[in-house]
Amino acid sequence: MQIVTTHRSTDFDGLASLVAATLLYPEAVPVLPKAHNPNIKAFLSIHKDLFNLRRTEDVDMDAVERLIVVDTNQWERLDRMDDLKERAGLEILVWDHHESKCNLSPAWACQEPVGATITLLLRGIRQKGIELSPIQATLFLCGLYEDTGSLMFPSTTSEDARAAAFLLESGADLGILRTLLQPAYGQKQKEVLFEMLKTADRSMINNWKTSINTTRISGHVNNLSLVVHMYRDILNVDVAFGIFVHEENGKCIVIGRSGTPDVNIGSVMRSMGGGGHPGAGSAMLKAVNPEALKEWIAELLKGNQESSIQIFDLMSYPVSSIASDTPMSEVSRLLEDKGCTGLPVIDDGRLVGVISRRDFRKVKKKNQLKSPVKAFMSTNLVTITPDKSPMHAARLMVKHDVGRLPVIENDRVIGIISRTDAMRFFYDTLPE
Repeated sequence: MQIVTTHRSTDFDGLASLVAATLLYPEAVPVLPKAHNPNIKAFLSIHKDLFNLRRTEDVDMDAVERLIVVDTNQWERLDRMDDLKERAGLEILVWDHHESKCNLSPAWACQEPVGATITLLLRGIRQKGIELSPIQATLFLCGLYEDTGSLMFPSTTSEDARAAAFLLESGADLGILRTLLQPAYGQKQKEVLFEMLKTADRSMINNWKTSINTTRISGHVNNLSLVVHMYRDILNVDVAFGIFVHEENGKCIVIGRSGTPDVNIGSVMRSMGGGGHPGAGSAMLKAVNPEALKEWIAELLKGNQESSIQIFDLMSYPVSSIASDTPMSEVSRLLEDKGCTGLPVIDDGRLVGVISRRDFRKVKKKNQLKSPVKAFMSTNLVTITPDKSPMHAARLMVKHDVGRLPVIENDRVIGIISRTDAMRFFYDTLPE
């Protein structure tokens, strides 16, 4: 006998991958964990009979010879599969998109960092030429969209987008999708969010606006991940963590959300024994001091910078500059010769302004070209230090609508970073 199962607190990617695996392994019995999220419960209340799902207690575990695991690679995340852990001769196959090290000792595994596990299974389905029904395609697209944020999370890959196109071609219904992915947000979630906002604080860690919040909860509260997501949006921070302490047993649920590619939440959570993706993750801890846990998260964040690239690595230097008494006609020639759109204005080693092609709009008469640059330059200076991140530079450029930032160290200009330099980083075209 062979069975296919997924992680506890099953989400749409887990359920979609479970059903998809039965198409690749027709003899496998799909075993759904007892605990799954509210959206899954709502979906199964209508569609349960279509997929012939079983519970663990409905399966003769002694007869199992092959275990197929989808959307996780950890024994501790499986539901009541402990009896199989020491089973001699058990063949284990794994399909998963998480980056954590697998502890299932599989005979075969497909573990790749794509946006959703269903993407990997769809690769196999397409290779075998298996046709999907519209309801299967819709379920699979739910899993894909949920784990990739409708293809907008940083973890999304081109293969995820191709998988979405295949599912739409197979009849996936986007109208139904909107209903299925509507997050469950009720009175309990509102109360928890309100408590978090009452004690909310912000701090800067590695140039990221961060909030780490500790809140006590009583009883079971569904969909805390949605609460943390809303909390981050409301506070408008780059990174948010919710530490939820159960009053009954002292257990801590840690949930993180990141809105910047510089912070990999999954990496932070794996250090804490949990898991997740670059944009989202969680961990469960027992008998820990919430304040110590908060400090631990902060320390992990300080060492979690996904890229070691800083402004110093991207900036252009030495810096071409001009003095404030340079005639505008000379500035025009220099911009043309150097093929740049702006130059810093420096007097006696001190930055006093920036002149750009845009400033030439102020020149209304030809004789004004004889005037010194100080008459037209911008003195509303926006600068950056060399230890800041490319993301920080991009934010400054957008906020102040400037195309370049002088890089300042010890009150002197040591370089300049332009929009082109920043884009070179974001589109992976850094020079060797």
